[in-house]
Amino acid sequence: MTDSPVSDTDVATAGARAGAAVVRDLYGRRLSRIDKGAGDFATEADVEAEKAILAVIRAARPDDAVLGEEGGQQGAPGARRQWLVDPLCGTLNYAVGSMLVAVNVALRDGAAAVADPFSGELFFTDGETARVRHDGADDALLTPTSATRLTDVNLDPPFPNAPGFRAVDLLAHPEFVARFRPRVVSTSLALAWVAAGKRAAYVTDGGGFSDSVHFAAGIALCRAAGCVVTGIDGDPLEESRGGLVAAADEETHALLMSMTGGRAR
Repeated sequence: MTDSPVSDTDVATAGARAGAAVVRDLYGRRLSRIDKGAGDFATEADVEAEKAILAVIRAARPDDAVLGEEGGQQGAPGARRQWLVDPLCGTLNYAVGSMLVAVNVALRDGAAAVADPFSGELFFTDGETARVRHDGADDALLTPTSATRLTDVNLDPPFPNAPGFRAVDLLAHPEFVARFRPRVVSTSLALAWVAAGKRAAYVTDGGGFSDSVHFAAGIALCRAAGCVVTGIDGDPLEESRGGLVAAADEETHALLMSMTGGRAR
């Protein structure tokens, strides 16, 4: 906790909006790439957006530690309060002119925000409730629903749970085909969409999601909105063997568990 009149939610939302403004401003320009190995890279937009976010955090919370996607650890790694920052989730999309990207800012085990630079939507939580803000409109509660039947499945490597779980096999599962309509994105914007009722679920492989700059904000949104969030085995993320399933409701989660070999919560 902090005695500052500015709340952690205010810091998270201001940081996400500052980063989104940079991402929006640099969109469509020819940007130099910074090679990060294994086919991964960052752009000037990633770096400049992170600087804008850090400026907000530093001004409001100078004693807090920060883990940034581009700048790494700043402040004590074991600090009681640490911010997780992904200034541009979906860099490959962005680099080729796709607007399916997000800006993520999360206080570990606290407030979080995910900004869509192009729709103008700002999804945020104080850790208890989740809301969406759009310019000129009142904040609205996020209400997850599986009504769309759209389910995002991340097909990006690595695949640590193969051969027991393969995302591509899930897409071909007869029950999945009968119940859901697949979408494939590689950005944590999909988690915000699950919380907002724009997606029924999101599935990806991997591990370490709760402490990930890519996923921490989206997971916080889903949990605060009342979604079911587990590993692909159905266990809590902290206890799971890996993977992430964020479902709008218990029924959707149970259906996905029946297809992945996990157990319903």
